[in-house]
Amino acid sequence: MSVIEVLFFDGCPNHEGFVPHLRALLDSAGVDDPIHERAVETDVDARAHRFLGSPTLRIDGVDVDTTAEQRTDYGLQCRLYPTQDGVRGTPPDEWILAALQRRQSALAAD
Repeated sequence: MSVIEVLFFDGCPNHEGFVPHLRALLDSAGVDDPIHERAVETDVDARAHRFLGSPTLRIDGVDVDTTAEQRTDYGLQCRLYPTQDGVRGTPPDEWILAALQRRQSALAAD
């Protein structure tokens, strides 16, 4: 079972529509693990959780954005995702599915 976590701050317009979309995407991929939502409320929390903005999606503690580890721009902000189709307010489905695949590969290797 994976830990699927969406970090957000109250008032982020991208977070509210993202969670139902994520659930539908996970269901279509055969993943029935629950989605845990975690509110980040202060800049101190943002730094402690390495919060790059809302929404942030992590699977087993790993951001679906493979470039996230190099970033340090933590804070209460809307997150922007640079994609092939331009900048978006949520991670692309391909990134989410790739993160799930990486996790499955890692489990199979153990």
